Amino acid sequence: MSVIDLSLPLSDVLREGTKKAHEEVEVSPAAAAMLRGELDKEEYARFLMMLWHIYDTFERGLERHQNHPVLEPTYNPTLLARAPPLSADIAYLLGVPESAWKSHRIHVQLQAAQPPALAAYVARIQAIADAPDPSPLLAHAYVRYLGDLSGGQSIQRALAKAYGLTMGGAGLSFYSFKELTSSKPANQGEMKRIKDWFRAGMNKGAGDNQDVKAAVMEEASRVFDYTGTIFKEINLEKESKVVFDADSDTGSRTYSIASVVAVVLAVCIGHFILTVGGFTGERGYEKLIAAEEWFSTKLRG
Repeated sequence: MSVIDLSLPLSDVLREGTKKAHEEVEVSPAAAAMLRGELDKEEYARFLMMLWHIYDTFERGLERHQNHPVLEPTYNPTLLARAPPLSADIAYLLGVPESAWKSHRIHVQLQAAQPPALAAYVARIQAIADAPDPSPLLAHAYVRYLGDLSGGQSIQRALAKAYGLTMGGAGLSFYSFKELTSSKPANQGEMKRIKDWFRAGMNKGAGDNQDVKAAVMEEASRVFDYTGTIFKEINLEKESKVVFDADSDTGSRTYSIASVVAVVLAVCIGHFILTVGGFTGERGYEKLIAAEEWFSTKLRG
């Protein structure tokens, strides 16, 4: 195992220190089923409920410690908070008012028999928030927010097709962000600016404190592990009747719809790896974007 140079800025330390975790991340059967539109919509809502508990817990922790010198430079709930859009998406998918989804039978059952992976994840976040040094909360923000910003748009497109939803609309607001300095929807270029801002904030917060860098790096590796276990809690026995739509005029295509969709799904799943395990650098991400755009033109004919 290589020794990480803790004199580097925290963003570089995290990139190098979590490289092994990136490489070990695999797309679970549940994640692949979700992107293929094979996951029952109620089970997808249950998955979002688990995410809501995770985000709500660490975002409450960030709010509680918003003036902490390590956490303050990246604290911007108006820009980043995901618990509110998750709540709205869950309510929409279940067809209930937002104030009512927590009393829905799916959530009641989830709380009555909380999955061990979810319980462990939430307990870990709460323990950090209650600790004398809450700076490792930054690791949770790093993995989750930068993952959402890196692959979220491709995931949103896949889910929009799979579940008959509208890009940027109800049911998919979790994957949408606003611009850094305005309330306009953020495009890919603006999301890169948000990520650059976040990295700069991490570097400022940690400064030259090598103990902080080591603690955040260690916690980030744990977050990858916790995130992977959440997908194992998804029930694959239910299957959705929603499938990907294809144009009826397939005879004039140079590429078959089935083969092109399969490749597009592979690209989307690549983005999903970025979301689950953070991201592996702008160069790799830009290649995925370019590939996806090329295949999208083939789908449009």
